[in-house]
Amino acid sequence: MLMKARGQWIAVGAIVTVAIVGLLYATDVIGSHIAPVEAGSVAPPFHAATTAAGAPVTQKTLADYKGQVVLLNLWATWCGPCRSEMPSLQKLHEELGPRGLKIVAVSVDNAGMESAIRDFQKEFGLTFEILYAPDGKIQYDYQATGFPETFIIGRDGVIRKRVIAATDWSAEPQKALLRQLLAEPGS
Repeated sequence: MLMKARGQWIAVGAIVTVAIVGLLYATDVIGSHIAPVEAGSVAPPFHAATTAAGAPVTQKTLADYKGQVVLLNLWATWCGPCRSEMPSLQKLHEELGPRGLKIVAVSVDNAGMESAIRDFQKEFGLTFEILYAPDGKIQYDYQATGFPETFIIGRDGVIRKRVIAATDWSAEPQKALLRQLLAEPGS
C-alpha cells in the first residue's frame, strides 16, 4: 500500500512539473508576441467610423493622421468620468487645434448608438473629431483597462504618454507635453 501511494505522488509531481514548465514556455512564447501598449511603443493601427448626421459614414484609420500629433481618447456615452473630461478636451482643442493638434475621440459604445453619440457631441459642443468603433477591436488593440483612456501619439507614430482615467486637459503639465510635440519637426 505504501509503495502504491508513493508511486501516485511521483506521478502527480511529474504532471505538475510538466504543467509548470509548459506554462512558463507558453508565457514566454506568447508574451514575446504581445507588445505592451505604453509610452515608447508604436501606436497600433485602428479603424473607426465617422458619426456626422446626414453625411455618409466613412472609415478613418490612424494612417489618416500620419505625421501629426494626435490625442487619441477612448470613451463612451455612459461613462461618467468621460462626461467630466470632455469640456477640458474641447478647451484643449480650441487652444492647440489651430497649432496642429488632432484630438480624435473614439466612442466604444455598442452598435446602434450613433444617435446617442451625436447627441453627446451636441450636448458638450464638441468640435474635435468624434469617431465610433463598436466592435471593441480598438479597446483590445490599445489594451484599454477602462474609460476614458487617452494616448498621446507623436508625429512619428510613437505613443508618448498614456493616461488612464479622466484628466484635466487644460492643466499646464498636459499642455506642455503637447506643445513640445507640436514644436517637433514633421517627418
